[in-house]
Amino acid sequence: MAAGEPSALGDHPLGDHPFDVHALDVHAVGDPRPLREDASATTRKPPASRRGPADPVKALMHRHRELCERAVDPLEIAAGLEAHGVTDRTAARFRHRDVFSLAEELYARVPRGSEADSAGRPAAAAGPRAGHPRGAGPAPLPLLPGAVCALAVIGMEAMEGTARLAAAAAGTAAVAVALVLCLRRGPLRADGRTVPAVRLWTLWLLAYATYGEGLQAQIIGGGPDGPWPMTTAPLAGLALAVAPAAWCAHLFSVQARRRLDSSRGLEEFASGVRPLLLGVVALYVCALTALLALAGLVLPHEALFPAVALGTLLFLARLLIVHGFPESASAGLAAACAVEVAAPALLLAGRLPGCSFLASPVEAAVEAWGTGAVPALACGAAALGLLAHATAALSRASAHTV
Repeated sequence: MAAGEPSALGDHPLGDHPFDVHALDVHAVGDPRPLREDASATTRKPPASRRGPADPVKALMHRHRELCERAVDPLEIAAGLEAHGVTDRTAARFRHRDVFSLAEELYARVPRGSEADSAGRPAAAAGPRAGHPRGAGPAPLPLLPGAVCALAVIGMEAMEGTARLAAAAAGTAAVAVALVLCLRRGPLRADGRTVPAVRLWTLWLLAYATYGEGLQAQIIGGGPDGPWPMTTAPLAGLALAVAPAAWCAHLFSVQARRRLDSSRGLEEFASGVRPLLLGVVALYVCALTALLALAGLVLPHEALFPAVALGTLLFLARLLIVHGFPESASAGLAAACAVEVAAPALLLAGRLPGCSFLASPVEAAVEAWGTGAVPALACGAAALGLLAHATAALSRASAHTV
């Protein structure tokens, strides 16, 4: 072999073709496979040089696999991710522009075949999915409480003494049954998401609307003495308002669902739902005011605003319960009850020696605005609080898939 001639293996001029194994003399070398392996090993990047997983969605998919397997469309996954704190900014870290596009990938990648169905996942066609408007629409059933209450009031007004009390008891029971039927079906049903305390607070508020003003008047006048006068106009108006409450709740659910279908981001959805909620509440307040005024023509009653405040409070509380926020609704109702309980208690405590200052705020409010001042302030303040909370809570996508 000449001195300037390269050897077949080690002295080949690889500087000009560092990784071109075909430039080697195959016949002189024999088997070039070891060199191919060495060359390919040189070209591969070491695994340690990678930063982060090649599939950033895979970890999220495993973490929320149960949610993805249960979902019947990507919107349900998007709402579930939002409920777990995933925002559009978080989705950007997974190489997606928003939570909705991230949910679409998760929905496409997680299998939902016969195995998932046999494990207990409800099929999409088995019934109305959570998040869809409840029921096929407001049926005539919400009209039942108002009709039953009207008949009961007419029967009470036509009787006296013991017969009047019996008619009142029978009418109350009939209205309660009709109301329960409305709350278990249609747009106002809560599907077991309520809390027992809500019923207690609601019964107290309705009882105070019936007897509270008469009780306050007797205490301020030096009583109480004798039976408390009963006011039936607020109850009649509220019973009639069950129908517009169901229709407004259905309208909100339908429109919110449509906005959820058309939105491409959580902020876009929230900015569209907030004015929708305010508009639905305003529509209900207008209908409630008209019905209470109509009831006041038949059953004379001076204070209209306390019943409007109470009806608005009950509507907002039910709307929150329907969409999965029973604790917030219970807290708002309990706050109103606490104020109504405190008012007669302060009036009675003011009779103690040296404690007249305790009754001064209640007496001043009653003197300025009448006996309906206390329930009006209590229910009005609680309703404003629930409205502020509902504006934030019901503008979340997860509130419309429960």
